[in-house]
Amino acid sequence: MGTSIGANIKRLREQRGWSQARLAHEVCRAAGVVGEPVGRQEVSRWETGRRTPREWLPFLAAALGVSLDVLRAPLEPSQPPLPTLADFLPEGDPLKPLSASTGRRIGMVQVDDLQQRVHGLRLADDVLAGGDLIRPALRELRSAVRLYREGSHSSEVGRQLLRQIGELTQIAGWIASDAGQHSEAERIYRLGISAATQAEDNTLAGNIAGSLAYQLSNTGRESEGLTLAQAALHDAGSDAPPKARALYWDRVAWAHTKAGGVANGQQAMRALGEAEQALSEDSEGIDSPAYLYWVDAGELRVMESRVFTEIRRPLRAVPLLREVLSGYDATHTRELALYLSWLAVALADANEPEESAAVAERVITLGSDIPSERTAERVRVILRRLREYAEVPEVAALLADHQTA
Repeated sequence: MGTSIGANIKRLREQRGWSQARLAHEVCRAAGVVGEPVGRQEVSRWETGRRTPREWLPFLAAALGVSLDVLRAPLEPSQPPLPTLADFLPEGDPLKPLSASTGRRIGMVQVDDLQQRVHGLRLADDVLAGGDLIRPALRELRSAVRLYREGSHSSEVGRQLLRQIGELTQIAGWIASDAGQHSEAERIYRLGISAATQAEDNTLAGNIAGSLAYQLSNTGRESEGLTLAQAALHDAGSDAPPKARALYWDRVAWAHTKAGGVANGQQAMRALGEAEQALSEDSEGIDSPAYLYWVDAGELRVMESRVFTEIRRPLRAVPLLREVLSGYDATHTRELALYLSWLAVALADANEPEESAAVAERVITLGSDIPSERTAERVRVILRRLREYAEVPEVAALLADHQTA
């Protein structure tokens, strides 16, 4: 019964466009209590069936404007099951140890060394593109997997090795995707989901799955991308750190956006609201993994502006992008080019072709020196969008200079 009540609570909440925090507030108000003893995490536990509302059930019904019978109604057989990451694991076990009893003894020294190399690769990705990093990234990944499979280690050291392999797959998959090697990136990501799952690190598994979902959404597999983004969010659960939950919701928002349609656009807006709500809880003293150092309010504004650009609402997108770009680190060339590419498209949608062409020229200049397939694809998107304004002199000159792109 708890599962059906939880599913009904979630369905009714989402129909109203409320966040879990909003529902918690409304329940407390319906109960007439002070201090909000029910919070977002409690609502999450109700929805996932880990806890039953019991004495709060009447107040839930009142807050949602339904009867108790509606909340207690059994799930309809036609409702699809919630997606899980288990559907995206690689076949077999590519991390199965080969010779744990006779191989080289591995300790925390080797784990710490691997952690430093993973972090160094992650920092390098901030300033270098996939084409520059793909070889060292794959070399590090092969070495790490071999270390785990061929070495001898305690269960705790093995778990920490798996965690570092998971972190390495996230950045290596991202690099491979940026280099345009999407099949290789997917294989790497699936390996990482397996490693993180075996390490029992749900937060890391969700982060890796979200990266794969992002790639799927951007490479013509929008339905799979949405399913996986939702699975990453659901499997990680409400106990994931605030920054992680913000990132999961961010990926869900983008997946809905790429799936298209009015309903998905509305769901994308709701997901962005949930991401903002999650990030607002980051000041409550809950530690987030070091690999989420880049998730902040600025990154959420970037995603919000991209969503607005994709659904053709340039009057919302342009100011957000200008705000983010005004203080962006110019050494992060690829990201700067990518963010400017969204501004160029939004300006074209706002019927400002001259300014769009000027921004596009800057994107092309920045992208000419970086081997990034993501950037190259964004250049193609801009040029296709500007063809509508081919009679405008600035646009005509741009198209003539870069027609081969």
